[in-house]
Amino acid sequence: MSKNQTLYISDLDGTLLNRNAELSSYTKDTLNRMIEDGLCFSVATARTAATAFKIMDGVQWKVPLVLLNGVLIYDVAQSRYVQVLPLSVKTASTIISALHELNTTGLMYQLKNDEQITYYETLEHKPLRDFIEERKVRYNKVFQNANFSDVPPEGIIYFTLLDKQEKIQGAHEILSVIPDICLSVYKDIYSTDLWYLEIHNDKATKQNGTLYLREAYGFERIIGFGDNLNDLPMFAACDVKIAVENANPEVRTAADYICDANDNDGVVKWLVENAL
Repeated sequence: MSKNQTLYISDLDGTLLNRNAELSSYTKDTLNRMIEDGLCFSVATARTAATAFKIMDGVQWKVPLVLLNGVLIYDVAQSRYVQVLPLSVKTASTIISALHELNTTGLMYQLKNDEQITYYETLEHKPLRDFIEERKVRYNKVFQNANFSDVPPEGIIYFTLLDKQEKIQGAHEILSVIPDICLSVYKDIYSTDLWYLEIHNDKATKQNGTLYLREAYGFERIIGFGDNLNDLPMFAACDVKIAVENANPEVRTAADYICDANDNDGVVKWLVENAL
């Protein structure tokens, strides 16, 4: 890719993907055609490589992807992570102790020899059980059962909690005193009453991931698309901010423009009319 180009970067769920968490045939085909014609396009998502690649199978990526809200940046062409921002051993251990004191649990992610491992402690919590089952069936994702305290803390990169808003906000209040972490709280767009709390290195954000792409590949201009609260950091790194029609009101307010909804291929339709 040459310098001085514009990078177009999009969130996945609720933005580029439809309500079934899928890329429509129109979006996939149009993206591939535009990428072949020189469009620089990437995604910034909270998803892992395992689920993101399954969802986006067939897209001919040329620009690295921002995964796990900026914890990982993956270069598809080189088949490797070009940036990894783990939690320190001390911080990971502190988070695990705090979760046990709160009597709550979720998912813990570790990167070991460039392989991502996802752990859970128990399946007693129905939302977590449903989350794991859906990803096993739909994306063939593998999970390991282990007490988080028994896992060596080296290479721990991320934690995810999924619960009702009151529980998530309570956990956020307790965990927010831990230094050197970023806490992302937002509603699950695929349910009516569940919220996410995601915990990772405070330098790992969609904003910093997007800035990394700008600096590493010489982009002069970045145009971003989003729908949910965890896309606001990405917007902060963009020159032009575009919310899909179905976006959270706060995201719509922060946007420069509104494009069509995710179920109507809004991102790609905007690109067809305005990019290249």
